[in-house]
Amino acid sequence: MRTFLVVTDESEEARAALRFAARRAVAVDGAVHILALVRQQNFSAFGAVQATIEQEARDRAEMLAHGVAGNLLAESGIMPTISVKIGNGQKILGEFLESHSEVAALILGAAKGSSPGPLVTHFSAHAGQLHCPLYIIPSNYDETDADHGV
Repeated sequence: MRTFLVVTDESEEARAALRFAARRAVAVDGAVHILALVRQQNFSAFGAVQATIEQEARDRAEMLAHGVAGNLLAESGIMPTISVKIGNGQKILGEFLESHSEVAALILGAAKGSSPGPLVTHFSAHAGQLHCPLYIIPSNYDETDADHGV
């Protein structure tokens, strides 16, 4: 089964990327995997405090991912797989791709403005080293305006 991997957060570009992934998955009878990334906290003066902050961030990311998954299910009939990982986004995503050969495409949303975001910048520079295609979706992308049969 072709799996479309989407990195999600609360941004408009992540929602656009998820809509794109869902449409592709429906078209090929595939699946969507949502990866929610949580930044690791940079201080460790009080280990218990750091662990609490990281757990709260993980809980928020899981709630967000489950909310997005519910919307995706309602809109497309696809129930995505959800993963929540803590740490450096580039490293986690790279390792995830290496260990999940079922991923048929990595779909990232690009932020408006001069910087599309750290994951888009990193993975577009290393696209030739990926085992799957990389789709970069602009935050304002709307397929309902035209047929973009990719």
